[in-house]
Amino acid sequence: MNITCLIIDDEQLARDLLKEYIENTPEITIVGEADKGKDAVELIDKLKPDLVFLDVQMPGMTGFDVLDDIEHDPFVIFTTAYDQYAIKAFEKNAIDYLLKPLDQERFKTAVDKAISRMKLEQNNVGELLRSMKTDSKTSYDSHIFVQKSEKLLNLPVEEIMFLEASGDYTILTTKNDQFVSSSGIGKLEEILNPDTFIRVHRSTIININYLKEIEKHFNGGMIVKMQTGKSFPVSRTYAKVIRKKVV
Repeated sequence: MNITCLIIDDEQLARDLLKEYIENTPEITIVGEADKGKDAVELIDKLKPDLVFLDVQMPGMTGFDVLDDIEHDPFVIFTTAYDQYAIKAFEKNAIDYLLKPLDQERFKTAVDKAISRMKLEQNNVGELLRSMKTDSKTSYDSHIFVQKSEKLLNLPVEEIMFLEASGDYTILTTKNDQFVSSSGIGKLEEILNPDTFIRVHRSTIININYLKEIEKHFNGGMIVKMQTGKSFPVSRTYAKVIRKKVV
C-alpha cells in the first residue's frame, strides 16, 4: 500500500522529525510540506494526498481552519504542543492526535491506525461499488437500533437531527437525547436517505427537516444553523449539495 502524505507545520524542527520518522515507514511517501495554513490549503487541494500531518497552531490559519477550507478530503493526524485541542481534533474525525515533542513509538501507533482505516475504507468502497453495479438502492432504513445503557432502543431515523463523527464513533442527536454508535459516519451515511440527510462536512451529516437557515460568508463559505441553535461549517467538498437546493 503506497500512501502519499503532506507535512504541515510552522516549526522546521517538527517537520524534520516527521520526515525522519516517515523515511523509516516504507508505506508512506512525502509529496510536499508547508509552514502556513494558506499554503496548506493550496497544496492539499492540488496534490490530493492520502494523509496529512497537520499542526493545530500556525500563522494566519489554524489546522482546523485548513480542514474547513479544503475541497479534498484526506485522512488527518494532528500534531500540536497543546493537549486541550484533542477533543476538537477527534470531532473533526482525525485519525489521531500527536503531542509534541513527537515520539517515534506514538507516531508508529498513529500511522498504523491510519493504514488500517484506509484499508477498511478501500474495502468498503469496493463493496459499495460492486453492490451499485448489481442493485441500485431505492429504499433506506426507517428505524435503527441504538444502545442506551444496557438496552437497544428502536430509534425512528426521522427523529435524528444530526450526526457527528467522533474518532471511530458517531454521535446521533435527537430533540431529547444523544446516542453513540460504534459505526463510522460513512457507514451510517449509506443507510440514510440522501434526500433528507445531507453531508455538510467530513464529520457532519444533518437532517434538513431540522435545518433553520444557511448563513453565507463573504469568502464563499457557508454555515448551516439547526433549529436547536447548533451551527456547522459546510466544507467546499459538500457545498454543491446545498447549492442544488437553492431556488
